[in-house]
Amino acid sequence: MKHDYTDDDWYKDEDDDQIWWLDNGRYCKGEHVFSFDKKKQYNLFADYPYNMTPEEVVIFDRENPFWAYFFRDRKGADSGYRQTNIGFNQGRG
Repeated sequence: MKHDYTDDDWYKDEDDDQIWWLDNGRYCKGEHVFSFDKKKQYNLFADYPYNMTPEEVVIFDRENPFWAYFFRDRKGADSGYRQTNIGFNQGRG
């Protein structure tokens, strides 16, 4: 993984998100790197949720319901996520 990224390489899905995603497509394909501070980097497939704090997992799940559902088996059989016909909900009616 290249480590000398600039601020221009990071983006947020939504302005009020706490998670930054790394746009590293010109260096590698299929690697999903994110960060809370643009310094400590997490690889989505290797680090979620094992190398994250419980608080980071809560934030990540809230901002990324698709990935939270995708990796639900990593957090136990009943992680509170269920698929609906309109998308993914976190324990909501």
